[in-house]
Amino acid sequence: MSANPPLRLAEAVAVLSLATDLSMGQPLEHGLRTAMLSLRLAQAIGLAEDDQVTVFYTGLLHFAGCTAESEIDARFFGDEMVSRPRMLTVAHGSMFELMTTAMRTAHQGSPPLTRAARIARAAVGGIAEFRRWASSHCDVARILGARMGLSEPIQHSLRHLYERWDGNGMPGELRGPQIPLAVRIMQVAEDADVACQYGGIALARRTVTRRAGSGLDPEAARAFLALGDEPYKGLDAPSIWADTMAAEPGPQPAVTEDRLDACLSAIADFADLKSMWTIGHSRGVADLAERAANVAGLAAAEVITLRRAALVHDIGRVAVPVGVWGKPGPLSRGEHEQVRLHAYHSERVLDACPALRPLARLAGSHGERCDGSGYHRGSRAADLSPAAWLLATADCYQAMREPRAYREALSARAAADELLKEAQAGTLPRDAVRAVLAAAGQPRPPVPQPRPAGLSERECEVLGLIARGMATKQVARQLGISPKTCDHHIQRLYRKTGLSTRAGATLFALEHGLIDPRQ
Repeated sequence: MSANPPLRLAEAVAVLSLATDLSMGQPLEHGLRTAMLSLRLAQAIGLAEDDQVTVFYTGLLHFAGCTAESEIDARFFGDEMVSRPRMLTVAHGSMFELMTTAMRTAHQGSPPLTRAARIARAAVGGIAEFRRWASSHCDVARILGARMGLSEPIQHSLRHLYERWDGNGMPGELRGPQIPLAVRIMQVAEDADVACQYGGIALARRTVTRRAGSGLDPEAARAFLALGDEPYKGLDAPSIWADTMAAEPGPQPAVTEDRLDACLSAIADFADLKSMWTIGHSRGVADLAERAANVAGLAAAEVITLRRAALVHDIGRVAVPVGVWGKPGPLSRGEHEQVRLHAYHSERVLDACPALRPLARLAGSHGERCDGSGYHRGSRAADLSPAAWLLATADCYQAMREPRAYREALSARAAADELLKEAQAGTLPRDAVRAVLAAAGQPRPPVPQPRPAGLSERECEVLGLIARGMATKQVARQLGISPKTCDHHIQRLYRKTGLSTRAGATLFALEHGLIDPRQ
């Protein structure tokens, strides 16, 4: 990608921000608008440039942990893609608003008795569940921020995204001025933008006024309201990408070539966290596609581009409800359409960034088939490059080797047989199938030693399994140890890694190659 425009850190973060918009059911660029409103407030109150940088990136990434613990959202609300936009309208509102909106939103469409039973089951331990939800979100946001190269002050802000001025936030550790200033500013901007979507600037002003001193910092709210309509100027344009990138305060750092894969891997892991069934999938596809490209004799630059496109090919999966990815039976027509559209969303997000556009069309082609039966364009054999067909084939094989809610993982032999059937049927190119199967037959490089964070071999095994969504008793059964011993290992590995949530531990395990997605 050296011939393309250099990638700035703000652009890489903004791509992740667009993905969080999809995951939260928000119009694209909500994160960008929140960053701009936050930055304008920070500048108006005279914050130093370094603090403005922290505010800017906190605004971009205020939903960076939103794929963590999606199952909790789904368990309580049903379709989290329907419930999240509604809950955002009251996130910093009164406790009465929060509870009544939650009750109205949960499991809509279910018969009344079924709905009541589901809400009752989800409510058992509900507060504790949502505290864990908030901790996981903040853990993931902080880790992703660190992996993308963001500063310590930004990482600190990302640890406390769901606290509230009145102390009724999640997990409820901070209140008032204890909450980082960048978070307090972001929360005012977030509420203003969400309200503006529904009722324009007038509703935004009423919302910020009403919540000042309860959910929102009263001083930040007053300062924002004193600016009148000024913070909103230009934010109603069809796209504010260029304006947001130009507004970034400070030195505007670039992503160096040696850091680019780390940024793309962070985006990949964010996407795969959407469902316990897809943990490690994007990394697996990238590894297999890269080896297949070498087998096929692609040029070195094409191999690099293919690997990077494979890392981010599934970013659009975050727009699909977790219940669809985890459905144990056949998908309905509507659900199938949602799955088909995730490739479109991947391409759309990547295409927003000029430096990543060479990856966009390639990543968006991973569901295509030679006979036109694939998605999202219905491309045929001659429409796509050899690299695109290698990606589609590697994605297909990797998915078959991983467990899904509706089936166990296929063996290497069974997956190879299925892939050969695809070639014989004319849905995948024979050359791509041969290259992928040849690459899949190569031994995988061993995990580097020593183990990270001083983890023992057994602790690494336990970490890999809990990252796949297994409960303590399931891990104990698989490893042939007692649940008590297993819990002891879990507590030790949490202490050693400095983490406290399954989602955070999953990101740690992915980064250090401790997860086998085929388990």
